[in-house]
This record gives sequence, C-alpha cells and structure tokens, in this order.
Amino acid sequence: MPSTLVSTREGWIEDPEALFDAVQTALTESIGTPPQARHIRLLELPAHHYATAPDNGPRYTELQVTLFSGRTTELKQALYAALKRNLGRLGVPEDDVKVILIESPKENWS
Repeated sequence: MPSTLVSTREGWIEDPEALFDAVQTALTESIGTPPQARHIRLLELPAHHYATAPDNGPRYTELQVTLFSGRTTELKQALYAALKRNLGRLGVPEDDVKVILIESPKENWS
C-alpha cells in the first residue's frame, strides 16, 4: 500500500475528500493499488511557508508517493499521468503538479 503525502498552499481545496479520491483513483488505475488500501495525507501550508518557482501557480501541488521498489518505468509514467489528469479535474494545471516517487524495499516496511 503506497503512502502519499500531498503538499500545497492552503485556501484552494474546498473538498479534501475529492482530492483523496483523485489520488487514490490514480494509484488504483495506474499501478493497481486496491481501492481500500488508502493512506493519503494532506499538508496545506500558508503561502508564506511554501516557496516555489515564480512561474508556479497558487495551486502548485507536490505529491510524495512512498511505495515498494520494483515497478516498471511504464507503470511509473502511467502513475504520473493519472495523477496529473485527476488533479487537473480539480483545477490544478498539469505544470503545477510535481510527483516524487520514493521507492523502498518491502523489508523496510512494517
């Protein structure tokens, strides 16, 4: 079960459950995470606590997905695309979505 941290500026997310659903659906559709295997955290920060590049918009969002090692590049690319597509439905421009995969061997999970 991947563990996902979503970081963004506060003030634009009206429905956190919609965001959680968008992330979980992307994980399920792209890498086969079971829908019930949900572990997503949302960190909303004041704008003055979240420095980004000048060309990033107010909905700039970073997702850190920690998961078991071993997925193919194709699956990872599918995950990136699904996350960008699903967050786009919530008004986040594709260029304002950053995805970082943190891979860890299964023996490092408990």
